[in-house]
Amino acid sequence: MSDTPSLLIGGSASGPFLMDASMANRHGLIAGATGTGKTITLQNLAESFSRLGVPVFLADVKGDLSGLAAAGSTHQKIDARVKQLGIENYQFRSVPTVFWDMFGSKGHNIRTTISDMGPLLLSSLLELNGTQSGVLYACFKVADDNGWLLLDLKDLRSMLSWLADNASELKGEYGNISSSSIGAIQRKLLVLEEQGAEHFFNEPAVELDDLIKTDFSRNGVVNVLDVTKLIHQSPKLYACFLIWLLAELFENLPEVGDADRPKFVLFFDEAHLIFDDAADVLVNKIEQVVRLIRSKGVGVYFVSQSPMDIPEDILSQLGMKIQHALRAFTPKDKKVVKASAASFRQNPEIDTEQLITELGVGEALVSVLDADGKPTPVELVYIKPPESRIGPLTDEERAEHITRSPYKGRYDKVIDRESAYELLKQKAEKLAKSNARTEAKRSAAKRQSTRQTPVRAMVKSAARSMGSQIGRQIIRGILGSLFGKR
Repeated sequence: MSDTPSLLIGGSASGPFLMDASMANRHGLIAGATGTGKTITLQNLAESFSRLGVPVFLADVKGDLSGLAAAGSTHQKIDARVKQLGIENYQFRSVPTVFWDMFGSKGHNIRTTISDMGPLLLSSLLELNGTQSGVLYACFKVADDNGWLLLDLKDLRSMLSWLADNASELKGEYGNISSSSIGAIQRKLLVLEEQGAEHFFNEPAVELDDLIKTDFSRNGVVNVLDVTKLIHQSPKLYACFLIWLLAELFENLPEVGDADRPKFVLFFDEAHLIFDDAADVLVNKIEQVVRLIRSKGVGVYFVSQSPMDIPEDILSQLGMKIQHALRAFTPKDKKVVKASAASFRQNPEIDTEQLITELGVGEALVSVLDADGKPTPVELVYIKPPESRIGPLTDEERAEHITRSPYKGRYDKVIDRESAYELLKQKAEKLAKSNARTEAKRSAAKRQSTRQTPVRAMVKSAARSMGSQIGRQIIRGILGSLFGKR
């Protein structure tokens, strides 16, 4: 093996199974049915990257990964696996961990702004059609042209209302802005707000540098985002957040060239949610970012039940593949098993397709990239147990850990600075005051023109009297002619 840093994934028939850390920015896939050991594999890899000084970001779907912050403890199955693999220097220990939570209850608030999310991701998040997406793009363009910041949901709602009120004046420069499209977007924003999105779209926005840290021992900090509530309440928001984070890293990190280890690694659990019902333009954008972000030293690892959950153009870029057991009860299941087996570089000593359905818990078929960037033949690997706790922290342990976080107090309180909502409100108030002054002048002029001088009043009174007298005479004359004179 090479002298470059490596990660111990587990053991195979030929001995320890290692992954060259210099290839870890070529991305990867962890797949398998529920209950086959994907979470343990993810925890083991996150832990191994941390030991190499590589910061990690991962989404905790079930709440189990908070155990990274505590040392593990002896267990019959763990002891047996360590002995089976002959692992030296195995010791129960934690890794430096920071907890995040979009709702702020199980970690530090993690936020971004409407402007940073952008119209493409928001269109996907709101599931807009082509016409509605065009209106949303126009909304962002008008805001940019006028210097109006779109930071939170009320900024976006105010901006849309202003577009509706000024659609005729904006049509020449920004195209048709239909009230029906704006109404549809506003209704979808209300649904998004009910799902808790107002917690995410706000300031202070998370600083990327705070996610890419090492501790005083040069271990990479593992950022654990709790999404146990989010993934059920708003899976679309979860998916868009992950895509946003990937895009932000790509746009802001410098090129690093070839290195002996990644600068940062991300694990995206329940990866199928990222691609389900996503527009082609968004999938193409993800594919482009995944392909290019490795030059920034970032590795992306998708975790899902089946390789078929990942678009083929993205799947082809994933250098490491760890396949846990799949079940083949239906023709569709068998098709997935066949496709999963075909994604590996074949090993003549292994019947990959058959073995996928026979794997036990904690066993996987694995292929990685060698030092030349070529996939290794698939091997049966017994996954190394993590040294941190398998299972979640208690609520008390998590709360105590958060109080000792270096980011305590930094992201707790929302900052609501002047943005589109406030500026448009000021604009509306000025317009209302101006209209009120204009109306007051008109009313004063009207009162002035209708005010009666003493002479005019006397003339009008005389005229009314004359008119009344003549009128009475006419009426009497008519009645007299009808009924006759006595």
